[in-house]
Amino acid sequence: MTLVLENVKKKYKTFELDLSMTLESGTITGLIGRNGAGESTTFKAILGLIKLTEGKVLIDGKQSQNLKPADKENIGVVLSDSGFSGYMTVKDVIATMSAMYKKFDKADFTSKCEYFNIPLNQKIKEFSTGMKAKLKVLLAMSHGAKLLILDEPTSGLDVVVRNEILDLLREYMEKDEENSILISSHISSDLEGLCDDVYFIENGKIILHEETDTLMDAYGILKVTPEQYQKLEQEYILCTKKDKYGYTCLTNQKQYFIENYPDIVIEKSEIDEIITLMLSDRKEGK
Repeated sequence: MTLVLENVKKKYKTFELDLSMTLESGTITGLIGRNGAGESTTFKAILGLIKLTEGKVLIDGKQSQNLKPADKENIGVVLSDSGFSGYMTVKDVIATMSAMYKKFDKADFTSKCEYFNIPLNQKIKEFSTGMKAKLKVLLAMSHGAKLLILDEPTSGLDVVVRNEILDLLREYMEKDEENSILISSHISSDLEGLCDDVYFIENGKIILHEETDTLMDAYGILKVTPEQYQKLEQEYILCTKKDKYGYTCLTNQKQYFIENYPDIVIEKSEIDEIITLMLSDRKEGK
């Protein structure tokens, strides 16, 4: 399924969401930002949980407010601040899901719960953080959804549980070439190994959108002295941070600098470093 946000705006007293973004069918797109940058507000805008000030959200070409119940069944959701009551058991949840979703696959869901050691008769409030996280993702995928909207599904989890969830998402994508995922995470390594492309959000606005392979291959970190910095082609520098010994620069033309500046230090960029540099540059008003 495709997802398009066209000039979506939501104004609050102290915060404004103002962005456009696209999730293509058959892809996994990451949304990255600091706490409070606007990821959760974006997800709520997509799901119609807040009223937009301007703009529109299109899911497979249909405006979100015009989606029929059958269309909504094609969307699976994990929100960080929502879920079933902790006093319910998984058996209670199964009964609820069976009543809510025509395409809920009870047999497959139960089988996956058994595989991941999620007890059916225990109250959810007694589950570990990892068990609750896996349950949320399994529920999002349990009713034949073609689009998953996942807000921090791996937050607070150890590496073993995170990898189990990421494997679930990869399996979901392999099941149908038209399945799509929009996922937010503060754990950049999860997104580097999972997403086809990523959007960076800060203060409610998109500050960078790039394919993940391009970020890993074409982007680079330059470590230069003040003298070396003066000689750099500034049109190939995306942002700069001054430090004790000179400058740290972000470029999306790493190979150019490798070929033409053999004396400068060039490091492979990682998502965390890219975020840090871009936010530092914006803070200094460059």
